[in-house]
Amino acid sequence: MDNNNKNNSDHDVIDEDLYEEIDDAELIELVEAERINAIKRAQYKNKQNKPKRPFPKWVFWLIAIMMIANVFAFFPKVISVPAIDFLITSSKLSMQDDIRTYKKAVVVIETEQSRGTGFSINENGTIITNEHVVNGEKNVTVAFPDDGLHNAKVVATYPEIDLAVLETEGGKFPSLDLAKNPTFTEESLIYFVGNPLRFQGIANKGTIIEKTLLGDWKKEVVMIDAPVYHGNSGSPVIQNGKVIGVIFATLGTDNYGKVGLFIPIDYLYSASEKTFN
Repeated sequence: MDNNNKNNSDHDVIDEDLYEEIDDAELIELVEAERINAIKRAQYKNKQNKPKRPFPKWVFWLIAIMMIANVFAFFPKVISVPAIDFLITSSKLSMQDDIRTYKKAVVVIETEQSRGTGFSINENGTIITNEHVVNGEKNVTVAFPDDGLHNAKVVATYPEIDLAVLETEGGKFPSLDLAKNPTFTEESLIYFVGNPLRFQGIANKGTIIEKTLLGDWKKEVVMIDAPVYHGNSGSPVIQNGKVIGVIFATLGTDNYGKVGLFIPIDYLYSASEKTFN
């Protein structure tokens, strides 16, 4: 993979917003912007005398669930389908048995200052997440989809690769397997599960683009063509049923536009003396 043209690009800047908690006002602004764009697209289509795209019934079902869960303080009068594409994809993927299994091991991690994603790698509740998600805390709260809230202790952090290891108290937990010798083939399919935009347990998919070296990193990370949003930090990247990496940021590039970034899981093996496999 050729990274010479990207490593020193002025446009290759990490999207720092991914590291921050999105508030209700920002979320409302995001949806409102998509609503306005949808109106403009509809007006343009009317001028071109093109038939309107029918509104799928399953979108109404999805909206109903969102409203019941009080996800939004209000909902726009006009819903832009592209604005909720990642939710629609998650709904479809979640019908698969393997995706449902993955989701059970993915947790919400909360501190006083941040909210992100993590995932359990054994029945004792050892959890992997990003170092920036735990944000210097020694103890955090984790929430499993089926096992509820638990306290977790931050037992190790690796700032140089933005990873952290947590140990959860009590219970026998669902877990994901880590790949021993992960490979990163261009255009290959990957899945990931996380908690973007205040949603929980959102499954999505994408493809590997290539590796790239960030300006302040010593090791290459992997770019993916996938819908990565606020809160996806710490999401497991899964291929062939095993975790091959951890999402940690987004990147703006000249060649591919905005892409997701993940840290290869084998970096954790070399950084830690603990055996993870």
